[in-house]
Amino acid sequence: MAPELKCYNRTIMIKIDFEDTRTAFSIKSNRDLRRAHILFKLISYPILVKIGNPVINVFSALRIPIGWIVKPTAFKHFVGGETLEECQPAVEKLKTANVYSILDYSVEGKENDKAIAAALQETLRAVKNAGSNPHIPFAVFKPTAFGKHHALEVLSSAGTPDEKTHEEGENFRARIEQLCKTAHKNDVPIMIDAEDTYIQNFIDQVVIDMMRKYNKERSIVFNTYQMYRHDRIGILEADIKAARKEKFFLGAKFVRGAYMERERARAEKMSYPDPIQPDRESTDRDYNLALKISMDNLDVVSIFNGTHNEFSSMYLAQLMIEQKVDPADKRIWFSQLYGMSEHISFNLAAAGFNVAKYVPYGPVRFVLPYLMRRVEENTSVKGQTGRELSLIKKERQRRKAQ
Repeated sequence: MAPELKCYNRTIMIKIDFEDTRTAFSIKSNRDLRRAHILFKLISYPILVKIGNPVINVFSALRIPIGWIVKPTAFKHFVGGETLEECQPAVEKLKTANVYSILDYSVEGKENDKAIAAALQETLRAVKNAGSNPHIPFAVFKPTAFGKHHALEVLSSAGTPDEKTHEEGENFRARIEQLCKTAHKNDVPIMIDAEDTYIQNFIDQVVIDMMRKYNKERSIVFNTYQMYRHDRIGILEADIKAARKEKFFLGAKFVRGAYMERERARAEKMSYPDPIQPDRESTDRDYNLALKISMDNLDVVSIFNGTHNEFSSMYLAQLMIEQKVDPADKRIWFSQLYGMSEHISFNLAAAGFNVAKYVPYGPVRFVLPYLMRRVEENTSVKGQTGRELSLIKKERQRRKAQ
């Protein structure tokens, strides 16, 4: 595919080939590829993935050290390091292929004030680090790290919160504001991840309020739209309407979604309507529609396309070409997780598009639950693991034939 795009008085020939493994694995050594092959081969066995989380939880609870086996294998492939400083070599290596990094402190949130304070300080440090490093274009955080789960649930419902819950909500808002204010001061966009449906309403309210305050010049604050929810197109359109009316920019990060099974189980258990799309086709339809709606409103919307889906990645690139938007336009980013879908990330970057890898970091013991969730998500997508394996094999064979 080699469409021609004219913009800014120059002609750009864009070639995107997701089968190009030479480009996809350009920064991987033969040893890296061998490790990746072994890891994805193991992931291809559902039973191993299924028992992985309980085993890791038991090991963690008993304080049995497993870092010696995890750190040089799965941790090294999927995680940048234990600290911001340890991630720097990965950041620099990715940038040699024109791929940026987003450092994600991936320690699971704990519901006590000490843990919340520690997470806040580390995330503020990550925001400032991103502001001082041109190879890290975004900061990111998971909102449940900064608030009590029960309070977020009550505040997201139609009920009236008691005084303590209201206070917890205000504390949560203050922490989010501190992060957004710091991001604005350091001129670095900050993305707020999505959570379960039943606690998302209050998070959405707070994030939109932050956009009203800090997105006056450009999109600094980004909200996340999980498109496996059947109501997100309507919410996106309402947010765009509000942005136009109130004169702020909308930062929109799109993902398909991360909590489908437990969302459905909770809806059934508590007898309320299932918030999830009826099937994969509906999710794909709404995801791509969200990209189209956002591109049609690019004067007020900035897009972060967080997907491992080849069609959605190519679709957004094609929309940019059709609308004569420069691939390097900083209002539009593509992103995949570190260690996954290299064929999408590196081939888009080679074609001149803005690409950033989500690079998790944190102490081995605390990052393992995050790592296992990512592995589970990867195996739940039909054909994803097989696709990863086939491309790794193809590149290894190409190198052997040289």
